[in-house]
Amino acid sequence: MKIKQVILRHLKMDLIAPFTTSFGTFVDKEFILVEVKNEDGLSGWAESVAFAAPWYNEETIKTNWTMLEDFLIPIVLDKEINHPSEVNDLFSHIRKNNMAKSAIEGAIWDLYAKENNQPLGVALGGKLNKIDVGISIGIQKTVPDLLKKIENGLKDGYKRIKIKIQPGWDVDVIREVRKHYPDVPIMADANSAYRLKDIELLKQLDQFNLMMIEQPLSSDDIVDHATLQKQLKTPICLDESIHSVEDARKALELGSCKIINIKIGRVGGLTEAKKIHNLCEDNNIPVWCGGMLESGVGRAHNIALTTLSNFTMPGDTAASANYWHKDLIEPEVTVEDGVITVPTSAGIGYEVNYRTVDEFTTYSKKYTK
Repeated sequence: MKIKQVILRHLKMDLIAPFTTSFGTFVDKEFILVEVKNEDGLSGWAESVAFAAPWYNEETIKTNWTMLEDFLIPIVLDKEINHPSEVNDLFSHIRKNNMAKSAIEGAIWDLYAKENNQPLGVALGGKLNKIDVGISIGIQKTVPDLLKKIENGLKDGYKRIKIKIQPGWDVDVIREVRKHYPDVPIMADANSAYRLKDIELLKQLDQFNLMMIEQPLSSDDIVDHATLQKQLKTPICLDESIHSVEDARKALELGSCKIINIKIGRVGGLTEAKKIHNLCEDNNIPVWCGGMLESGVGRAHNIALTTLSNFTMPGDTAASANYWHKDLIEPEVTVEDGVITVPTSAGIGYEVNYRTVDEFTTYSKKYTK
């Protein structure tokens, strides 16, 4: 295929409710929506998951736009591409900037799947037609507020509950949750809020039979995580520390974790995500797909990735209605009894609503040769 045109759009969508983690509170989401077109005018879609400020990693919306415009788009524009996995190699000389790389690579994957009349999951090698999903709950003002959110999630059938934690909102909070929900699958996500000096505090979480503790230590660390994992009964899941299959290999060799969260944007795209999946499968390490407050376009990519066989734990891909007043896709992502039925139409499996995209677009730019 040849990419004849790329369109970048900057969007801003209001969240239904504020979402708080250890590094900040979000009331809306700004992001870049990428559309690529082939010679016949067929479109592929993806989105950048970078935030407005560099609190998750070093990337931002502005740096992603610059990387896409000045470096990545010129590499793929009007170039003959036989398979989207080639894009990963085309970008390999550019260091980091994984979210920018992922955004355009994902759009090319969607276009490729559509050209071959395949669902994106099938194009990736996925087999599952239904996927289990959980829900992620941000830090709340009070424990009763948290308990109410959990109750609502369980009523909707979600298969597991992820609770954001931070110093001062951790052991006592989880203890209270366990009093009310002794048997519910629960995990704690720290978003790098702790250090190795907090090991005695973190060891207290062992008593609550958690599925995992996600990314307790620094975002760039795999060494201290290995030290911590040796002293915890609870499995550590790495998120921010894993940017590539090489990072995953080193973490597994060191014993830094027992589970890995694969986020497409964080690792640079679907091709690298699949490599990490395969490595973990070969080493009997379960994986699951994390969320980045995506719109329906990014959510659809997560669903497609999760059809791969080693995604054995419920991911973060909750229904569109949990986050957005109106989503960009038709139909919106829905969950029934904690399960998403994987769409069977070509590409991401959902139609992008141009009218809704235009409604949330603040500016856009087209690129052709």
